[in-house]
Amino acid sequence: MYESDDPRSRLSSTGSAPPPVTRAAPGGGAFSASSYARFYAEAPQVAEGGAKSWYARGANFVVAWSEVEPGTRLDRTGQDDEYVLLIPDAETRAVVTAGNDRQDIPGFTITMIPPGDSSVEITTGGRIVRLFSARTADIAALASNADAYAEPPAHIPPFEYWPDPEGGFRIRSYSLDVPDEEGRFGKIWRSTNFMVNVFQPQIGPRDPAKLSPHHHDDFEQCSLCIGGTYVHHLRWPWTANLADWRDDEHETCGTPSICVIPARVIHTSAAVDPGVNLLVDIFSPPRTDFSNMPGWVLNAADYPMPE
Repeated sequence: MYESDDPRSRLSSTGSAPPPVTRAAPGGGAFSASSYARFYAEAPQVAEGGAKSWYARGANFVVAWSEVEPGTRLDRTGQDDEYVLLIPDAETRAVVTAGNDRQDIPGFTITMIPPGDSSVEITTGGRIVRLFSARTADIAALASNADAYAEPPAHIPPFEYWPDPEGGFRIRSYSLDVPDEEGRFGKIWRSTNFMVNVFQPQIGPRDPAKLSPHHHDDFEQCSLCIGGTYVHHLRWPWTANLADWRDDEHETCGTPSICVIPARVIHTSAAVDPGVNLLVDIFSPPRTDFSNMPGWVLNAADYPMPE
């Protein structure tokens, strides 16, 4: 359910009510549970080498939030697939090395890092986000909500990578400093295993008369709060089986935090802080519906769609 001026009103893959249940979730239920991680209220899973890192996951991905001191280096050895580095603040800088490729990465950027051996050295300190596929077993095991994914969640198909990037894997970095454009929804980039939508800052609370409740048939949404405070509103539709019914959720999450929204659950998020609110939506693998919208994916020329 979108306002007429919302670019998503032109999509055909979302709606205000999910389709009939066709497959039971693990344990016999019709839906999966939501998951929240309030990093600001929890101890880090790893604190060493100048970095404090928090980890939480969804079905196909792991979010790593790190607060790092200058000179901190985060290495990956034998990484099976790409991962994403998001630097949300302009004053934070990094040096990324992957094989023989070495690049200075400014702040306020999103960077795709290729498989194999790599390192991220944070030269000025600050906040960073790394996104890994759930196939990265050592990272997935660190997630604070790992037990929630001991069994596959309902209605999520087996993960498949999107095609390799044009010209092969290498470090690819993109500025987040992209102006709004009429008809485009947010600022979207994709890789072989992720789609990331960085929204423009919301100054003050969202208009409660202009929310956007909708659902996704067969994928999760991860909403990462990197500024301000959001209330995530979730509603599980009723089925004929009373055991499937769940209470609505209205969860307040500050910065930093994530909310993982299950498939087929009606949801919308509302900024409530009087100052600056900033949300990042994460999907794995990339969304086809967003990718089909001309001009929405800002690095589409680098990362082709499946045929």
